[in-house]
Amino acid sequence: MLIALQDITFEFGSRVILEDSSWHIEPGDRVGLIGLNGTGKSTLLRIINGEYSISKGSVNKSKSLTIGFFNQDLLSFETDESILTVGMMAFGKALELEKDIDRITKELEHSQTEELLHQFSDTLHEFEALDGYNMKHKTAQVLEGLGFTTPDLDRPYSQFSGGWRMRVLLARLILQQPDVLMLDEPTNHLDLPSIEWLERYLVGYNGAVIIVSHDRFFLDRMVNKIVEVYQQQLHHYAGSYADYEVEKELRREMQQRAYENQQDYIRQQERFIERFKAKASKAAQAQSIAKRLDKLDRVEQTDNGPSKIKINFTVDKTPGKILCTLNNISKSYGNIEILKNTSAEINRGDKIALIGANGKGKSTLLRIIFGMEPMEGERVPGHNVVTSFYAQHQLESLDMNSEILDELKNFGSGRTELELRQLLGCFLFSGDDVFKKIKILSGGEKARVALAKTIISQANFLMLDEPTNHLDMNSVQMLIDALNKYDGSLVLVSHDRYFVSQTANKIWEIVDGEIKEFKGSYGEWEEWKKRMAAQNPQLNTKAANADAKKDSRQQAAAPADTAKGAINKDVQRELQKQQKQFSTVEGQVASLKERKANLEASLGTPEIYNDKTKYAQVENEYQDVQKYLDRANEQYEQLFEKIMKLEANLIGS
Repeated sequence: MLIALQDITFEFGSRVILEDSSWHIEPGDRVGLIGLNGTGKSTLLRIINGEYSISKGSVNKSKSLTIGFFNQDLLSFETDESILTVGMMAFGKALELEKDIDRITKELEHSQTEELLHQFSDTLHEFEALDGYNMKHKTAQVLEGLGFTTPDLDRPYSQFSGGWRMRVLLARLILQQPDVLMLDEPTNHLDLPSIEWLERYLVGYNGAVIIVSHDRFFLDRMVNKIVEVYQQQLHHYAGSYADYEVEKELRREMQQRAYENQQDYIRQQERFIERFKAKASKAAQAQSIAKRLDKLDRVEQTDNGPSKIKINFTVDKTPGKILCTLNNISKSYGNIEILKNTSAEINRGDKIALIGANGKGKSTLLRIIFGMEPMEGERVPGHNVVTSFYAQHQLESLDMNSEILDELKNFGSGRTELELRQLLGCFLFSGDDVFKKIKILSGGEKARVALAKTIISQANFLMLDEPTNHLDMNSVQMLIDALNKYDGSLVLVSHDRYFVSQTANKIWEIVDGEIKEFKGSYGEWEEWKKRMAAQNPQLNTKAANADAKKDSRQQAAAPADTAKGAINKDVQRELQKQQKQFSTVEGQVASLKERKANLEASLGTPEIYNDKTKYAQVENEYQDVQKYLDRANEQYEQLFEKIMKLEANLIGS
């Protein structure tokens, strides 16, 4: 065991953050630490790190334990050294030995005593044991994995922005190889390729890893345990984030049933007491029952979790079919070419995700679409298009002297104060928070206010640049639900793969200065990339991306394109057969899910759970439906896999 938190209590002023909570951290643990904003996740990491003292309980750590803690406070570090030098600070002992070797080497030029030669040999041996000869190579490898180019390595740390500095500090922490690596929102500072690199790296990491993140994809791929901070307690779950969601709902259902059963029992006993407490022959029994009820360990009623307030967009007017056309667009910054003679079109109903590495021009392209970025080429706006643009620079448009609620009121959406307060609640402003002045808010809080203003804008075309950066998981899900119901069109930039996968119906990727379009969701785009890589192992990524648009159209047209004679007809017939069966099973799954939901609702009605016979009948039917649904889901997945393989064969034939 590396760390043992035993019955700890931590109070911040009069507020209890954790009470009688325990957690044992073992070697090899990959833990996702989750909870609503303000519940104490970062506080818990600081307790583990020794920065905060607990008021009760114990924190025990193994001897010589090393802990690495990645968090925003690291940005206080300043230096004019190169980022390669900063990264190599991870090898403190090896760097000291390197200096000793240089010093001894100079001394040996003048005096070759036996003592000095032994010292030189011992120092070289220790330096080699610490892999000192490879520390520069390792540092460069990690920095480049996190998105830096080779020329960047010699640039001063002070020349980089906050996000890139955080990457340098993350690299240094990773290279230190601590026994316990604690990462507080690491993906906030990374683009998609860097997140994928970090995932690959952490898979083989020898120490324990604790991650605080709102990136569900990252947690699902990284963790084997979930610890949730909820109601001043630590709740432990085995498996990924997806496993946690299933298990938590199961626990909630079981607790609710136990609560309802206990309430039934209490009511029955109370009726007995009320009826017979005055009857001499039953008074003693009634008194005994009353004492048992007083000592009864009461089951708590489950709550419904975080607020389920809905965020709703409204659209003031319907635009034309085409919202924006880009013809032969080129854009450069000095000698750096961002876009090169590229064209694209945004249609009504498009929900486009711009993805790729930082520096490829995603935010620049957003500004070009909006009409606020000079470029070469032609931008043709559509008819009746009302655009709202959310980005970090939009924070400058906020009135610093306004209160949060007044800022939304003055925006002229026509919504009531109650509606505006509900909306602000979704963005983590509750109670008297809505009366705070904009000027005293943090950067993240200002960003949430600007995003709330975007939502009430009544625009039919949204452009969103990293909208989830300052939201917790619950708020991200609310935003996803709202965007899925939104009647307008949008273009978004986000590194949150779960958010992108749930909102976009098209993917745009900038490759060699050109916009490459894939018609489909993020999941379909990833699946397509895997199929292309499997079919063409020697095909480099650049070529694959360059053909994305053409190949995705070929996939869509392949089943009907018999005139070319390049498609295997037997495979095509089998594909059509499997697709029909898939549609049938898909309908069965939908029907079973609906039936399951109806039965769950029935189990919660008084007329059912008060009647033991009816309850047993409905419960048995519920179990049967669940079995059929499990089988149907399994068949659904098998058919999906078959269809993917058949499509791949058609494309390759």
